[in-house]
Amino acid sequence: MSKQVAVLVGSLRKGSFNRKLAKAVEKLMPAEFKFSYIRLDHLPPYNQDFDENYPAECTQLKREIEAADAVLFVTPEYNRSIPGVLKNAVDIASRPWGTNSFAGKPGAAIGVSIGATGASMAQQHLRNVLLYLDVALMGQPEVYVQFKEGMFDDDGNIGKEDTQKFLQGFADKFVAWVNAHPRRQG
Repeated sequence: MSKQVAVLVGSLRKGSFNRKLAKAVEKLMPAEFKFSYIRLDHLPPYNQDFDENYPAECTQLKREIEAADAVLFVTPEYNRSIPGVLKNAVDIASRPWGTNSFAGKPGAAIGVSIGATGASMAQQHLRNVLLYLDVALMGQPEVYVQFKEGMFDDDGNIGKEDTQKFLQGFADKFVAWVNAHPRRQG
């Protein structure tokens, strides 16, 4: 049975290392896991004033999250935290109050950055938010990778054997995690 994974990449940059990481993980997944990359660059800044009449692009984001069996958050680290575009998308999809599109979904947070600690601080902040939003968040293995040239290409091909082995371990655990958390009937 097919599993739909909504992928939220917190970097909008054309050559995003995090999009490359997501593509690399996608290639390691079994065929029944289908990745859907959710667009974030067109979302307006969250404003509680539109809770009564959500903009179409915000409603679309909520529908895409709700249609997924799981969510993969892929974040760079900006100033020791998550990028504003990713936080904005999380805020939009979890509002208005009582309509949290993430509730009960299995998920994981991964990331890559050029710093020595990868995206560890960004992921810690993101984990705090996601746990509050009732995401069934996978704890291990933590994937905060320091980017090195040749690690992976735009198509998700992994250039280093140790990186491939590590990411395969993550992919295998994520598959098991998603399968252990069946979709809630709402």
